[in-house]
Amino acid sequence: MLSTIDQDRIEAAVAKAEEGSSGEIVCVLASEVATYREVPLAWAAAVALALPPIALALGVVHPLSVAIGDAWMAAQPSALESDLGLVLAAYATLQVLLFVLTALVVAIPAVRRRLTPNLLKRHRVAKAAHHHFAAIAARAAGSETGVLIFVALVDRQVQILADAAIHQKVGEAAWTRAANAVTAAMKGGHDPTSGIVEAVEICGAALKEHFPATGPRPHVFSARPQEI
Repeated sequence: MLSTIDQDRIEAAVAKAEEGSSGEIVCVLASEVATYREVPLAWAAAVALALPPIALALGVVHPLSVAIGDAWMAAQPSALESDLGLVLAAYATLQVLLFVLTALVVAIPAVRRRLTPNLLKRHRVAKAAHHHFAAIAARAAGSETGVLIFVALVDRQVQILADAAIHQKVGEAAWTRAANAVTAAMKGGHDPTSGIVEAVEICGAALKEHFPATGPRPHVFSARPQEI
């Protein structure tokens, strides 16, 4: 996902940020946290249900006029019923075709990413970050000074989570600034490394202020960013 040089930059920033603090910073980089399979289906259903009625309302198509006209001239109720049945069958077929075509188009990764709501992306990234944070906390038993910087590069979302002891003292403002630094660096497809380094520095400053080192301590986690 990132070049070796970028990984080295982040590793050096984490090592420096942890100096003089009893806390640890873990950077996790994910490409895309989910395939969002429901997005093509949702768009397909919306288009299939909404487009034909809209076309009828705007007068783009006039299927009933043709059917009723033929039946009226024939003056036979059975002819009207038959033509209406054909119209309904054509309407249903059109909906099926629209559903399949839209689902196939939106399933293209580039299209799906653009049409996936940011709210859904934030929810999935937050869920993945919390699961990863729980796994980290289980490995660092006895420590309450850990910070996770979780970056979903393809989704362009970032989550920063901290142990309760840190969060209680630092508050939300520092994590928000750190997350905004990464988000700003990712806008427009820019290289996120500079934003991640800035976020590490912000988190490191908070750790040094509230949890200064009291002596040598072992590092449970590597300073090098983890890629998943």
